[in-house]
Amino acid sequence: HVHLVESGGGSVQPGGSLTLACKYSGYTYSGVCVAWFRQAPGNKREEVAKIDKDGTTTYGRSVKGRFTASKDNAKDILTLRMTSLMAEDTAMYYCALEEGGCPDPIVGFGYWGQGTQVTVSS
Repeated sequence: HVHLVESGGGSVQPGGSLTLACKYSGYTYSGVCVAWFRQAPGNKREEVAKIDKDGTTTYGRSVKGRFTASKDNAKDILTLRMTSLMAEDTAMYYCALEEGGCPDPIVGFGYWGQGTQVTVSS
């Protein structure tokens, strides 16, 4: 019964900023691993940022220094603050959750949101 809903996507000019949010619910473990992924048509799915059950955050190489992921434990909301956006950031952005520790990459996350589109163009 885990449920995730993304919001905040839209269109922005290069160099602009945008903030995405993911409201998650229905988990039963005391800790969860949550992450942002993105995928553009023809591209592989890419992990953007991940926060483990202890709060440690990691970023994908292409967004490090530009994006900031955080979570509000009281509201169960995962946020992705994106700055200095480039055309290459255009993609469908998804949030994902795994109960307990972060999953092995070959297994993957168990729960996914529906996605929110981010388009960066002039």
